[in-house]
Amino acid sequence: MRLLNNNKLIASSVKVANSYITRLVGLLDRKNIDENEGLLLIRCSSIHCFFMRFTIDTVYLSKDMEVLYKETIKPWKIGKFVKNTYNILELKEGKSKEITVGDILYFVE
Repeated sequence: MRLLNNNKLIASSVKVANSYITRLVGLLDRKNIDENEGLLLIRCSSIHCFFMRFTIDTVYLSKDMEVLYKETIKPWKIGKFVKNTYNILELKEGKSKEITVGDILYFVE
């Protein structure tokens, strides 16, 4: 799946984690994430980076994919609790600079 913001391609390969196991594993089995990759956690309101090997950018999204908040999370840290978060997008560190709070993100097959 591709991620678009304001008609601009942000990531060309976004995987979806929509089950308990896929959300639990997330990026834990990875040594890094590519510039054009992302992971969209469906029905997920908070995350942790325990056992992670690299820092990620995290984008907190509403049910309608509106950006509510974004932050950079280092390994062994816990993400912030953001009210009304329904989905979370994980990207390579620094990649969320192309996204602004209030933007509506679009995911295209």
